[in-house]
Amino acid sequence: MERLLAIMARLRGPDGCEWDRAQSWSTIAPYTIEEAYEVADAIERDDASDLKDELGDLLLQVVFHSRIAEEADLFDFADVAAAISDKMERRHPHIFGNAATSAGWETIKAAERSGKPDGSALAGVAAGLPALLRAEKLQKRAARVGFDWPDADGPRAKIAEEMDEISAATPETLEEEVGDLLFAAVNLARHLGVDSETALRRANAKFERRFRAMEDAAAGTFPFLSLEQQEQLWQGAKQAESKAPQPR
Repeated sequence: MERLLAIMARLRGPDGCEWDRAQSWSTIAPYTIEEAYEVADAIERDDASDLKDELGDLLLQVVFHSRIAEEADLFDFADVAAAISDKMERRHPHIFGNAATSAGWETIKAAERSGKPDGSALAGVAAGLPALLRAEKLQKRAARVGFDWPDADGPRAKIAEEMDEISAATPETLEEEVGDLLFAAVNLARHLGVDSETALRRANAKFERRFRAMEDAAAGTFPFLSLEQQEQLWQGAKQAESKAPQPR
């Protein structure tokens, strides 16, 4: 860890890397998000070697942000590590404190939020999260204070309602109605115990896998086939997968 911190200090120093020296929190934030996704991708592929590398890349982002803060006399990497250590101990009083049992992770988090200026149940749900993930988190927060459907029938009916509203939408309201439909779909997935972000990521992977199989089967002629011929290739790709299941 000390070696990594020293490398970053050198890169940001007067005789360091011009690119690294020019960066700020905002300019490297997209890289931080990208690295987190690459960690998730390595896990999805069950690739331990890649996971090690991607975790290193993600750690570098934490070191980078911390170094920028240190140069501005705000905080340093040690402060970041201390803050998360304090938080983990505070949220596990039955392990690190005198409590006989835990009050519950979410209960403790809610108590922490209550001392902050924004007292909303939705406070702290980062605006920069992927839209599906943020929708789910907002819904979970609302559910904790009782604003939720009692079961999955509510979201199912809401999806049907939103479909009708899309059919009746004007060009000016169409985007809003499609957004409402997606929000309702996330709500249904949540009630069914399905993680929307994971489900869509796997659906994307499945579509890409089958589409590439169609292209391979068409041997370079795919763009010139009729929709009916393309559909036949699609069904063939699906059948091939059912005979030889691949990892999700």
